[in-house]
Order: sequence, then C-alpha cells, then structure tokens
Amino acid sequence: MSVQSSAATPALKAEILAEALPYIRRFSEKTIVIKYGGNAMTDPHLKECFARDVVLLKLVGLNPVVVHGGGPQIENLLSRVGKKGEFVQGMRLTDSE
Repeated sequence: MSVQSSAATPALKAEILAEALPYIRRFSEKTIVIKYGGNAMTDPHLKECFARDVVLLKLVGLNPVVVHGGGPQIENLLSRVGKKGEFVQGMRLTDSE
C-alpha cells in the first residue's frame, strides 16, 4: 500500500467513492480502453499506481483493456537509427523503412 492511499482518512475515502459511484454504475460491464503512455512507463511510482488503478477498475466491474504507448522509447530508437518521425493528426509517421 502506498503512503498516499494509507494516509487518506475514512472521510476522504468515502468522498472519493461517492464521487466515483455514478461512473462505476454507468460503465459497469463495459470495456474501456486505457492508453499506458511511454512517460508513465519510465516512472516506478506511476507504474505501481497505474497497475493498482487497472486492478481496481476490474474489481468494480469494468473490463479494462490496456494499450501501450511508448513515445519516448520510440523517439529514442528513431534517433539512434537516424530517423525522424512526424505527427499528422495525432499519429506518428516515419518513412517506409
């Protein structure tokens, strides 16, 4: 358990749950797609929080599907091979190689 979640008071936890309940009900048994971005992949604390959140979503009745990002890692690799990507309408494009 992280320091943040153990430091939350019962009143704060109840408030968070009350705020979340309408969304839990609305999306119960629905599949939701979550992008796990490249920047979050590089921070151990963010990795732990992300995993905990995905498990929580499953436990409350949603069906999370995780799609990985990897922007910083992709940019690093392109740089090492002398390539440059560009973004067109939010999608990364590189040459035919």
